[in-house]
Amino acid sequence: MATLTASGDYELRFQPLSDNHRAFAFPCDAVGHVDMDSLSEPMFNNYLYARAVMGLELAWPQVRVSPSH
Repeated sequence: MATLTASGDYELRFQPLSDNHRAFAFPCDAVGHVDMDSLSEPMFNNYLYARAVMGLELAWPQVRVSPSH
């Protein structure tokens, strides 16, 4: 089984459902897998938060090409 890693070419982006929330984006692979072990503690906490509020404050995430590429 191959292991996919986040190369920095893609991001998993959570868009806000209303104007009073912010978007979140995390490095991921082409299918949306985030390497949680590589995230800093604040980014890790933000990732868990974003996953917890999907459908409430944030839209379901989308995989996008990273703006830095």
